[in-house]
Amino acid sequence: MSDQDHFVEIRYAQKSYGSLEVLKDISLNVERGQIVAIIGPSGSGKSTLLRAINDLDPLTGGEVWLDGVQVNKSLPHRQYEKHINEMRQHVGMVFQHFNLFPHMTARENVTMAPMLLKRLSKAEADKLAEEQLDKVGMLDRIDYYPSRLSGGQKQRVAIARALAMEPKLMLFDEATSALDPELVDEVNLVMKKLAEEHMTMIIVTHEMDFAASVCDRVLFMDQGVVVEEGPPSVVFKNPTKERTREFLRKHLAGAA
Repeated sequence: MSDQDHFVEIRYAQKSYGSLEVLKDISLNVERGQIVAIIGPSGSGKSTLLRAINDLDPLTGGEVWLDGVQVNKSLPHRQYEKHINEMRQHVGMVFQHFNLFPHMTARENVTMAPMLLKRLSKAEADKLAEEQLDKVGMLDRIDYYPSRLSGGQKQRVAIARALAMEPKLMLFDEATSALDPELVDEVNLVMKKLAEEHMTMIIVTHEMDFAASVCDRVLFMDQGVVVEEGPPSVVFKNPTKERTREFLRKHLAGAA
């Protein structure tokens, strides 16, 4: 099998902090246009795995490949910096806590990276910001500073900022977990729209309904391993592993 048979390929991912093993030999493939949800209890390694994809949290062992190119190459420092900056331009990431620059408007938050990294002119970047903020329903707030935005609005600006780099892959790390319940839907709607456009996405989430209705595959992680994976209809309705059943019983009971 060649490297290019899968759009995202994680091979034997290991991550340790001292004697604590967070990821234990995880292998995972994601095809172009697929939407994959990763669920599991806190501390199971979900976010660590996600952050390893663009080498934000480098693996202790194993490889990550994106579109036929190894992301976590072992290179001399300066070559590695050039390589990883290039790779990260293809991967959009949305975090739990927005990470917007507070001293910049929504427009400026979105235009900064395309101007800096893609050398777009201010006029080109402004046009791009308008398009992406319109896409996430935030065009009317384009010149607002983050302090004037709700949590859901900030997260939609963060998504627009990631999309402005025209990534091949979007990673969402618990993108709605810091939001008040009434604001969750507005962010989920944007993610559903991206799914309809066949954007390749890997989503760490605690929202089972969203994973069931939007994602092609669901991975259940626990204690650093993938315990079970498959289509949502199988994982949620007919899980084969007792650990999955136990997690879903607790989680779905808590959500009821």
